[in-house]
Amino acid sequence: MASIDLPRPSNSKKSTDANENETPSLPWEEFEEFAEKAKTLPDTISNEDKLLLYGLYKQATVGPVTTGRPGIFNLKDRYKWDAWKAVEGKSKEEAMADYITKVKQLLEEASASTS
Repeated sequence: MASIDLPRPSNSKKSTDANENETPSLPWEEFEEFAEKAKTLPDTISNEDKLLLYGLYKQATVGPVTTGRPGIFNLKDRYKWDAWKAVEGKSKEEAMADYITKVKQLLEEASASTS
C-alpha cells in the first residue's frame, strides 16, 4: 500500500462566535499544536495510524464527509475517505481530543523506540 500523507494544518484561525471572543479557544490551540507535532512523527508509523490521524484531522477541521467515495482506481484517496468516514459520528471536539491523544501516544512510542 502506498504511503499516506498526513494533512497539513492551515494557517487560518477557527471562526468564533460572540461567546468565544472573550477567551481563546484552548482546545483548538492545543489541537493546532499537536497537528504541528504530528509532522515530526517518524516515517515508520503505520499507514493505519496515519489514516486514523487523517480521519480525525478532517473530522476536527471540516466535520462530516462532504464528498462521494473515490473510485476503486484511486486507492490512496479511497483509503483516506474511508478513514474520515469511519470517524464521522464524532463531534469536532471529540475528534480533536482523539487526535491529540493519538499523536501523544505515537510520540511516546517513537521516543521509547529511540531510547
